[in-house]
Amino acid sequence: MIKKNFAIIRQEYSGTAAKEDVAAIIRHHRIQASPGHRAAAQYVLDELKKAGLEAHIETYPANYQTKFWNARSFQEWSATSATLHLIEPEKEAGKLADYREEKIALIQRSIPFQGEAEVVLLEDGMEEADYDGLDLAGKIVLTKASVNRVHQLAVEKFGAMGILFDGMALAPPVRLPMDLADARQYTSFWWTGHETECFGFVLTPRQGQWLRGLLKKGPVKVRADIQAALYDGEIEVVTAVLPGSEKPDESVILVSHLCHPQPSANDNASGVAANLEAARTLKRLIDIGQLPPPQRSIRFLWMPEMTGSFAYLSRHEADIPGMIAGLNLDMVGADQEQTGAVMVLERPPDSAASFVVDLAERLREELFDDVETYGGLEGYAHFRYATTGFTGGSDHYIFSDPTVGVPMPMFIQWPDKFYHTSQDTLEKVSPATLNRSGTLAAAFAYFIAMAGEKEATWLAYEMLARFQGKVAQVAQTAWNGNPVTKLDYLLDRQETAVHTLHRLFPIALTAVLQETRDLVTQAKARAKAITTNQPTNQPTNSLNEWEQKAAALIPKRNYRGPGLGIGATAELSAAEKEALYQFRKGRKGAYTAQTLAEYWADGRHTVLEIIDRIEMEIGIRDAELIVREFELLKRLGLVTLADKS
Repeated sequence: MIKKNFAIIRQEYSGTAAKEDVAAIIRHHRIQASPGHRAAAQYVLDELKKAGLEAHIETYPANYQTKFWNARSFQEWSATSATLHLIEPEKEAGKLADYREEKIALIQRSIPFQGEAEVVLLEDGMEEADYDGLDLAGKIVLTKASVNRVHQLAVEKFGAMGILFDGMALAPPVRLPMDLADARQYTSFWWTGHETECFGFVLTPRQGQWLRGLLKKGPVKVRADIQAALYDGEIEVVTAVLPGSEKPDESVILVSHLCHPQPSANDNASGVAANLEAARTLKRLIDIGQLPPPQRSIRFLWMPEMTGSFAYLSRHEADIPGMIAGLNLDMVGADQEQTGAVMVLERPPDSAASFVVDLAERLREELFDDVETYGGLEGYAHFRYATTGFTGGSDHYIFSDPTVGVPMPMFIQWPDKFYHTSQDTLEKVSPATLNRSGTLAAAFAYFIAMAGEKEATWLAYEMLARFQGKVAQVAQTAWNGNPVTKLDYLLDRQETAVHTLHRLFPIALTAVLQETRDLVTQAKARAKAITTNQPTNQPTNSLNEWEQKAAALIPKRNYRGPGLGIGATAELSAAEKEALYQFRKGRKGAYTAQTLAEYWADGRHTVLEIIDRIEMEIGIRDAELIVREFELLKRLGLVTLADKS
């Protein structure tokens, strides 16, 4: 079924048509909850209806009062014009930014303002000590640092009225300092209704360098004119479905976030377009009889990133048990030669172990044979690709949360030299890349939608074959840690993943599970042989202070979806926010580790067991971080922390 259906889908799928969709979508300034996002959603809906799909737009409240599970909504925002002019020193006067020319020139969600103000240079602005001796009242600060952090200090604590940002995040090795000297970085405020709202502009690194030189010589003054508004409004989610012929209440989900400022071509007009063409392609092939109708439904979603997933899932809780699996298409169209990108398959978290990654990897291998060997007997891919562990940061981290239970990998082109900048433009998007990504997404969804006994059995042994490579690799690197512990962890996760095949068909699993266990037994023996007479880095059995505390606590969540997401800490006091910032800063992998910890908080594991599992998954062991994160969740009323005794 794989090769035949792949060939049919790949031949029909048009990367060129998908790129034309990218061109149409990037005409809109697609900030979450805005008129531009609404216009882009309408474009997607119109195209779906032209193709004959069942589709509609769902609307959700955009205001400070609404929550989607534990995620806060926010107000709608619109802007019609915004300019920033340098007026002193007079001989250097001129325009620095114009929203009409580049939407990214304005810090998104800026409030309206008209007036003049002096500019004060912040070399950093991330710590209170950076403000010693500065009078910021009624002034605008210039910074390269985190806008949200600078807002917290410069605006809320020390009285600044606005922010000029000239930073540019690095993305080694494809983006190094001053590589994009004339680009502007996408920057946004995220108001929750608890802050002192303000305005701001984004400068290019070259402009910032020049302006910093002027500030070191004498006073600098600017004039800002911003026509913008924040108000209660709506958020849109576009949804379409190819209904299942036999199991319509079961579904596979393809997700693409529709938001981001104009142009944001690869991120994520490319994902939107790839998903749209996947829907059209499958619809056409089914209509003309080249593919039979899917047995399960295939659901396509376009929404503001993460906010839309929270909103959609919270409204459709009754449908979640039927969601078998999904795929997140985020930044899937980059021209690799221009952007330096790699086509990455990011796995769901280990707590959501499933068949989906093994399937996606096998489909990727089957599909991409662009180049023949010299003898013409084999083929291989003519582009870069990789599989990585879970990091989160997009819609898949909500669907894959075990309290939701929809295992969802992500396809993404990363790194991208032009990511989150004004230079993420149409010419950086490749029809060939769109074709690969969209074909793979369509084939992934269609396979799951059609899978029965034969497909589930094949996939069980495909998973076994791939697992064999994993355990062999762990055994071969035994001197880097405790291989037995790691192998036991892999076995536990693999058994969980194999059992998810029953969501496709209730096949017998006894034989494949026994072979899986036999592989681990053999690998343990191999690891023991390798480590004989070898120095080891075995951990001691003694627990430090935080591990001892962790061993006594059992956390259990009382919410669905990641809890430390959108606006979760908004109601903390200023002192609590500051303490939280100081504790988290500089801690490697803190965001991912915190998310993984939440996933395991099901009332069955101690915090220490969760710490062990996080270490197995991402190689980071930070007991203090995880204990404090659970204490924060308890402080917010989101978890109970039971004493093990």
